[in-house]
Amino acid sequence: MPESITLERKQLEGMYHNLEERLKKTSPELCGVMFLYCPGPPQLESLVRESLRQETGSEIEVLKDASTSTLAVLLPGATLDQTHYQALLLKRHLEETVPEADPRITLTVFPGQVDPTPGVLKQMAESARLGASADIHIFTKEEAASEPGRILIVDNDDTIREFLTIRLNMQGYETLEALDGTSALELIEKWEPDLVLTELNLYGIDGLPFINQIQKLPLENTPKIVVLTEQRVERTISQCFQHGVDDYITKPFSPVELDARIHRCLQ
Repeated sequence: MPESITLERKQLEGMYHNLEERLKKTSPELCGVMFLYCPGPPQLESLVRESLRQETGSEIEVLKDASTSTLAVLLPGATLDQTHYQALLLKRHLEETVPEADPRITLTVFPGQVDPTPGVLKQMAESARLGASADIHIFTKEEAASEPGRILIVDNDDTIREFLTIRLNMQGYETLEALDGTSALELIEKWEPDLVLTELNLYGIDGLPFINQIQKLPLENTPKIVVLTEQRVERTISQCFQHGVDDYITKPFSPVELDARIHRCLQ
């Protein structure tokens, strides 16, 4: 695990952040987006580009999630019906040209009923990759409402951060990490997490001053704060709640209990 993960690096390397930025640039114009999962052909990207170029008469942007091989296809100016039609043609083309192909597609149009946040975009990609049905799936507002949320993990213990990241990612949460209070404050202001899961004993700014600084950041929505710490002093616990902490959990902790308390805070 690296010692820290900055937002800038995440945006450069993460397909979903890059895709969010592209879609923001096209707003308020319509842009159809489809996610395609079709394991097998190594030349899938070129097949998709060529097929859609022939149908639309223009070059199509295709991005790839290297970790899952899921493709994101952008169709600038396309309505929902047009995006759906192109998805049908693409699916048929792949089934006819790729042996034993089983393409799975999830699509929507932005701007629309949902915002193109990295979490929503990743939900769409996972819907295509993990969907049980071979039918083309149109992503809905109701599905986006179930997005688990963003959690910033702040702890100077590499093992703890790694464990929490893996566990929270498995539950669908989008996560970033920070090992000290200063870098955590920078990430909170830029990334705007829904919840900060933090140790009190940190390098640099820590404890109650760190909690207070979080709440003073110029954010539209201040994140929930859950303390996960080795500190068990009753006075410290009381002061944390007085300063607006949403929950306080001591180490060692029950992962199941932590899951439940994070879920409760985000409801």
